[in-house]
Amino acid sequence: MVLSLLAVAGVIVSLVSGAVKVSLMEIIHVFTGSEQGAVHAIIWNVRLPRTLIAGLVGVNLSLAGALLQGVMRNSMADPHIIGVSSGAGLFGIATLVMFPSYAYLMAPAAFLGALGAAMLIYMLAWQNGVSPGRIILAGVAVSAFFSSGISGMLTFYSDRVDGALLFLVGGLSAKSWPHLQLLLPYSIAGTLFALMAAQRMNIMMLGDSDAKGLGLHVERTRLLVTAAAALLSASAVSVVGLLAFVGMVVPHAARLLIGNDYRILLPATALLGIAALTIFDTLARILFAPVELPVGIIMGAVGAPFFLYLLRKRGMQE
Repeated sequence: MVLSLLAVAGVIVSLVSGAVKVSLMEIIHVFTGSEQGAVHAIIWNVRLPRTLIAGLVGVNLSLAGALLQGVMRNSMADPHIIGVSSGAGLFGIATLVMFPSYAYLMAPAAFLGALGAAMLIYMLAWQNGVSPGRIILAGVAVSAFFSSGISGMLTFYSDRVDGALLFLVGGLSAKSWPHLQLLLPYSIAGTLFALMAAQRMNIMMLGDSDAKGLGLHVERTRLLVTAAAALLSASAVSVVGLLAFVGMVVPHAARLLIGNDYRILLPATALLGIAALTIFDTLARILFAPVELPVGIIMGAVGAPFFLYLLRKRGMQE
């Protein structure tokens, strides 16, 4: 209930805040149809789609991070850090550059890139099993490789890709209803699959041997869950770019609040993802107004120290 209220509060704060101050009553009038002036245009054409996209991206990246952390049994797993987002970005950008008239294929292409990156990381980290340290090292290497490909693509085809810097950092500027329509089907499909996999994720947390003893097909479950995480992260990357640390910070914060039961953790992570990204995007818009920061800069400022904290905590435990 608290996280639900926090998500609603994040949405409201995002709608009322900006260069033009809008009251909550004016927003209600917009939705009831009694407000048709400039406020209606600002809310309906600019802030509402951007806020909804921020919420969906927060859900997608947070759930993707929670799923990857469970599959890899590593609290530092994150679609951006381990290279899944970079794979999605490379394939998405390549589609946009080579087939500009088929921009609607960017999300499926990004999904293939994310899934391929996840499988590659898993194979590189496999050595009589998977250890958290090898996953992080393999992920960093894969991420650097794909990031180099993205940089090269943007360098050679800079005339074909608008907003390259915003894509590399991750931002919600100028996002509107068409972007929401692109994102929504993948968000619904990935979220439903993630919620249906909650019980299996709980079993997988026991370890491969115990999970197999309880009748779970571990490798098939790992593949399907990784595919769901890839779909969620790829759809977000195709709309907002390489937004880092959401998939690490939000699931870990939710885990600290409500524990490791994935039946509760996944809905809590989704709600906290909505709250986090809508609030951080609002801060990015108003902190240095009239200059608007990409939300990825705010997330980096918050996420990097959090990553170092997790790294230090893990080192102390070992």
